[in-house]
Amino acid sequence: MIQVEHLSKSFSGKPVLTDVSLEILEGETMAIIGRSGSGKSVLMKHIVGLLEPDAGRVLVDGTDINAVSYNELRRIRQQFGVLFQGGALFDSMNAFDNVAFPLRHFTRLSEAEIRDRVLHCLSMVQLPDVGPKKPSELSGGMQKRVALARAVALEPRYIIYDEPTSGLDPQTSNTINELIKNLAAELNVTSIVVSHDMHSVLVIADRAAFLYNGRIHWSGTIEEMHRSNDRELLDFVKASEYQIGPAAVRSSHTY
Repeated sequence: MIQVEHLSKSFSGKPVLTDVSLEILEGETMAIIGRSGSGKSVLMKHIVGLLEPDAGRVLVDGTDINAVSYNELRRIRQQFGVLFQGGALFDSMNAFDNVAFPLRHFTRLSEAEIRDRVLHCLSMVQLPDVGPKKPSELSGGMQKRVALARAVALEPRYIIYDEPTSGLDPQTSNTINELIKNLAAELNVTSIVVSHDMHSVLVIADRAAFLYNGRIHWSGTIEEMHRSNDRELLDFVKASEYQIGPAAVRSSHTY
C-alpha cells in the first residue's frame, strides 16, 4: 500500500501541491486526474522518491521513503515499474535490449534467463517478434507496448503509467487500456495511472483522485464518480467530452 500524508511542495516559492493525502490500496488501479499544471506529475515523482516534499511524507508498505538510505531507496524503487509518457526507449538499442536493460543492471540473471524473461514480457504485451527492431522502426503504440514490457521486466509490485494513451489513436488507446487491465489482473500489481484521458480512466480504474489547485479536491470509486454532483469534477470530465453525474443519468432515459 502507498500512503501520501499531508504532502506539500513548492518551486521557487510557488505552491504546486498543498496538504495532499491519498491512499493507494494493494491490487487496485488508482487514476490521478486533473488539468495541466494541477500537480499530477509532481505527485507521481514524490511517490517514486524522485522529489523530496517540503512537508509531509510518502510511505511505501509502511516505509517513509525519504527517511531511508540511498541504497534502501534504490531497493524500494525497484518495486516500481514506470511507463513514461513518451515511452522513453533508448534509440540506440533494439526492443530486446531495451526490455533487457533493467534486468542486466539490477539483477544477476544469466543471459539465458534474461532472454527468457524478455521474450515473456514482449509476449505479455502482444509483441513477441519485435525484439530485433529499433524504436524508430516501431509505431507509437508499439513503442508504448515495448516500454510497458520493460516496466514489468523486474516483476514490480507497483506500476505507474504516465499518460499511457497520450498521442495515440482511439484504437491503439483501447489496446493499451486492455493491456493495463490484463496486466493488473495477471501480475496482481497495484497500478497508478496519471491521465487526462477520461475514456481510459473510466475503463481501467477502480478509483480516482482529482487534483485541483494543488489539492485532492475529490476522490472515490468510478461508480461514485458517475453519481457525483461536484461541479469542478463534472466540468473537468465534461471538457474531455464525457458526461457523468445526475445529468448524464437523466439524459440516458430521455427517449
